[in-house]
Amino acid sequence: MNLTETTLRSEVKYKGRIINLRQDTVALPDGREALRDVVEHPGGVGILPLDADGNAYMVRQYRSGVQDIVLEIPAGKLEYGEDPLECGRRELMEEIGARAERYTDLGRIYPTPAYCAENIYIYLATGLNFEQQKLDEGEFLDIEKIPLRELAAMAAEGALPDAKTQIAVLRAAFMEGLL
Repeated sequence: MNLTETTLRSEVKYKGRIINLRQDTVALPDGREALRDVVEHPGGVGILPLDADGNAYMVRQYRSGVQDIVLEIPAGKLEYGEDPLECGRRELMEEIGARAERYTDLGRIYPTPAYCAENIYIYLATGLNFEQQKLDEGEFLDIEKIPLRELAAMAAEGALPDAKTQIAVLRAAFMEGLL
């Protein structure tokens, strides 16, 4: 069965600092037309820093979208055209003040594919060397060192509601033989 929708027209309804909102008119597989609201976002990168003892370095920060303090992997927004790994390296230094000797690609996710064009690239960072944290202006966060085994249990129990963090933790735990 053909499931593809064909975009007939697109109109940007809102241009923001980080996102745009566009409305697409699409042709459905059966020939009818429908409207689709799409959030345009340049994408992001999440990095799970893991030390030689199996400890992950997480950040806890306020997220206005959910109006809550969230425990998550270090992450940041891609600039349009930016290499995801370079973004990840930058975010690792900014948020926890670390450089890594090795980066392992843990994949890419679509956090909300029904209405958002965002892609999030996820990496495992190992061989950590710590320096001085370089937070962006207006960025406030706490760093927490948590064993990967404990994070995997938290993910299994539903205690890590952030999707990129769940994926990173569970993939890394699988790779480390913890699952």
